[in-house]
Amino acid sequence: MSRIDPKLHTLPYLMGESMAPVAGLDPDRNLWHWIAVELRFWRERNGLSLTQMGRIMGCTKATVSNIEHGLPKHKMSSDHAKQVDEKFDLGGHFQRLVRYARSGHDPDWFRAHVVYEQRASVIRTYEAQVVPGLLQTPAYARALLVAGKAKDVDRGVEQRMSRQSLLTKDDAPYLWVILSQNVIDWPIVEPAEMRAQLAKLLDISEYPNVTLRILPRSAGASIGLEGSFKVITVREGDVVYMEACGGGRTSEDPAEIAERRVRFDQIGADALSRSLSRDLIRTTMEKFV
Repeated sequence: MSRIDPKLHTLPYLMGESMAPVAGLDPDRNLWHWIAVELRFWRERNGLSLTQMGRIMGCTKATVSNIEHGLPKHKMSSDHAKQVDEKFDLGGHFQRLVRYARSGHDPDWFRAHVVYEQRASVIRTYEAQVVPGLLQTPAYARALLVAGKAKDVDRGVEQRMSRQSLLTKDDAPYLWVILSQNVIDWPIVEPAEMRAQLAKLLDISEYPNVTLRILPRSAGASIGLEGSFKVITVREGDVVYMEACGGGRTSEDPAEIAERRVRFDQIGADALSRSLSRDLIRTTMEKFV
């Protein structure tokens, strides 16, 4: 049985004057931030240095500091959680938090996703239903935001368009894109606007840092039918982003990342070449009259 005093485990206590919160952490919105705040609380409550806590967790003081600051790619592992729980007799408290953080929906998923996107050196994205945000026209983006009942459509379009500067900056990432054929012939907007959207895809496909290919319906029962995802490579390694109804989630789990990279290659094996993909987009444009 846990020996945690429930009166100690309220956010007002954790975020009280005895411990100023790390800038940028919001444990009310993000479980990983909650874990970061709690780790620092238990370390300081017991008068431990970063080095001493690192010895308990089996890691370096830098790792402890990075976890406490909620840095990308520096999240508490199950082993870390187990060591902390055993040391302070917490009855599996940190282990539960880590488990829920890994499996649960993160309400701050989109901000985390954009942060990774802006830091990326390589982005691999497969989209089964709609044109990815980085490749959308304003009209196409607006239609999707309206359909999704966005609270501020104008602001949403503006933010989506601003993200696209990523593809033309000096250190632009290499973008590998695979789109289901459904993406290019589903009439999201009026015919003239669909032609403009497809023209934009053709234009971007000529960028030196972009490879765009189409998964044709002739591929049949492709694994790509199971849903869209993105694998983003940053300096520290890879992170995978997966869409879900009403949101999405990011994962840094090595097994999950490896599985999605293999899946991307499997989908790519059935996709058309770059040249044939452009031909299919041009043919599809002719249907929107």
